[in-house]
Amino acid sequence: MQQMEVIDIKAIREQFPVLHQQVHGKPLVYLDNAATTQKPASVIEALVAYYKNDNANIHRGIHTLAERATMAFETTRDEVRQFIGARHREEVIFTRGTTEGINLIAATIGKQRVRKGDEILVSAMEHHSNMVPWQMLATEKEATLKIIPINEAGELDIQAFHSLLSEKTKIVSVVHASNALGTVNPIQHITEAAHQVGAIVVVDGAQSASHLDINVEEWKLDFFVFSGHKIYGPTGIGVMYGRKELLLEMPPYMGGGEMIGEVRYDGFTTNELPYKFEAGTPNIADTIALAESIRFINKIGKESIRAHEDDLLQYATERLLQFPEIKLIGTAKNKVSICSFIVEGVHHQDLGILLDQAGIAIRTGHHCTMPLMHRMGLKGTSRASFAIYNTREEIDALELALKKSIKMLK
Repeated sequence: MQQMEVIDIKAIREQFPVLHQQVHGKPLVYLDNAATTQKPASVIEALVAYYKNDNANIHRGIHTLAERATMAFETTRDEVRQFIGARHREEVIFTRGTTEGINLIAATIGKQRVRKGDEILVSAMEHHSNMVPWQMLATEKEATLKIIPINEAGELDIQAFHSLLSEKTKIVSVVHASNALGTVNPIQHITEAAHQVGAIVVVDGAQSASHLDINVEEWKLDFFVFSGHKIYGPTGIGVMYGRKELLLEMPPYMGGGEMIGEVRYDGFTTNELPYKFEAGTPNIADTIALAESIRFINKIGKESIRAHEDDLLQYATERLLQFPEIKLIGTAKNKVSICSFIVEGVHHQDLGILLDQAGIAIRTGHHCTMPLMHRMGLKGTSRASFAIYNTREEIDALELALKKSIKMLK
């Protein structure tokens, strides 16, 4: 592991062009990182460089541009393999994002393994992308979707999880870090328990990949999915890791070019991994640029990133607790850098509009976790989420804007 060093936040901020602007005449304070992180110049330049210099389709061309594009594309696969601790590069499948990755799993091995009367477990804090695909599968297969409950702090009820596991459990799909609460779930414990009853484990890593160390091989994960745009990379590109022996038994997700070995009028054979699951012309430019986002994270180091973000989370929590009208939503002991809160007597959307007028970008609403909001008796929350380029001074600006906004709205 890279040794933690003091990091120069000012120098890091200089790498992000979008941060240096004004919104409504105020300096931008971007605190919506759980929705999407901003992109460093290296990522933007990689996108431009591909289209300026190497624009060609990959894998099948023999000319120079195609070979350069193919090499850059496959280099990203190697970067991802190391980033998540996978054993084999062919276990890294490129998708459009976390949502497509989960749908791919549900539509392939999900349909293979789940039968009438079987059970699928998800947690009460799941994003819609890790809820709806399993609801669809359960309906189709006449299976049962069971919900792992949470406590008032927003932590999984592990005792209840164990009581739900049985020989009927075929899939356990849980978020690593909640986008609405910040809660970090005990993935290794969950995986070990699920495997004891023969269940497959799917982990939604959309919120964890930029903050936490990931090692899919050491943790014995079956599937791990995440999105590029939440790790300082482009939109429209994501990763599905799958254990090799499972990927080999799974049917293809889509048919077309690239995923085939041979096509005849009477049938076809599939290509080898990973191309079996990468039908059609892929998102070449964004995949190439994804490697730069991983290099950006690796250069700073996850340990240093966590230390900075944990400081921001603690500082923001302390500042928010100074408001008698504010209640924090999600107070787990183990969290990523997300502060969700409600203001008594103030609608979250109204608050978000006023904060935007002060140049401060936060997220308001149900955060694609409507069942969770219903469970907590809420219509939505206000959410400030922090990344490596955020500062204590920006949290001070949020505090000041909150004081003015609450006074106006009360």
